[in-house]
Amino acid sequence: MSRSHEGYWPFGHFSSTFKMIFPNGFSLSPKYYSLLHSFEVTLSGRLKKLKPQGSSDVLSLLWMRDAIESLSETHTDIKSLITDLQFPINNWDNKWMDIYLDSSAKLLDICIAFSAKMSRIDQGHLFHKYVLHVLDFSCDSTSVSEQNIKQVRKSLYDWMQHINNSSPRFNNSLVVLQELITSLDMTKVKNSSKGKVLTYAMYGARVHTIFVCTVLWSALSGSQTLLVDLAVPEKFLWTEAFNDLQNKVTGQIRSYFPYERPVVLKEVAAVDQCVENILSLISKVDENKRECCKTAETLQCHVLNLSESSKNLAHRLDLVSNQMGNFFQIVLSGRDALLCNLQNSDI
Repeated sequence: MSRSHEGYWPFGHFSSTFKMIFPNGFSLSPKYYSLLHSFEVTLSGRLKKLKPQGSSDVLSLLWMRDAIESLSETHTDIKSLITDLQFPINNWDNKWMDIYLDSSAKLLDICIAFSAKMSRIDQGHLFHKYVLHVLDFSCDSTSVSEQNIKQVRKSLYDWMQHINNSSPRFNNSLVVLQELITSLDMTKVKNSSKGKVLTYAMYGARVHTIFVCTVLWSALSGSQTLLVDLAVPEKFLWTEAFNDLQNKVTGQIRSYFPYERPVVLKEVAAVDQCVENILSLISKVDENKRECCKTAETLQCHVLNLSESSKNLAHRLDLVSNQMGNFFQIVLSGRDALLCNLQNSDI
């Protein structure tokens, strides 16, 4: 039996794809074809899973959790790919290293900034707890006292101010993300099969990362300043999935702005609605000096809604924060591994 094609025939069904990716007659061995194909197919599937089903799913903490988890998986795949390619550290082009180290440093800063913003939102739970305590006590009495109304109103307004303020670190993350966007390009690699595979895989990881981070920044800031449409070449196996995801997500976020509605996380919006309801009700009580028994049922309903919405917000913030912490550790470990290899190579 002829064995002249052994090792090559399994790749015939996608070899034409890589001819588009690697023009000018550049060829890859079946092993490298397989590694890159596997990475791109996996990335495509991951992007498809991120496509939100409903219009309200985009600006939600659950989507943010899934998006950050997908980033962790992609960056883990990059680390595995480097291992599978068996890259000697002295074969790393200086430009690749600079891009990797610079991008990873920026990602660590972004993780810290996002975590700080989410921690600030979570701290607002203290305002809710105080309001719930005061109103729960008031609903058991015959009337809402003037002192109770003042305490509740102050805490609710403090929440509104607290949630809209950002730390300097989070504000600075805007500049960091803008730098990542402007530096997004395809690094040219000559005469290196491993280098080309890694370059194309890293490009996909960077597109995935920048997209998710800009959407998260928009959701946490309430601004569309960073909402840009990334133009990706059609030659990748994950391009179609990415374009579908980008169109769906950015289209939904942009739909808020023609109506001058701020971009607000779904869970934060639920708390804000409860806050507005309570403020509206206690204003009527304050103006008309009505007894609490006449509005007790409505007030208790608003108190219950605020309690549930606040707990839901705190719980989902924990989920996102945990995923962000995992992503931070993955980026940090990959960066440390490369730096360690560089030191050992120098020795």
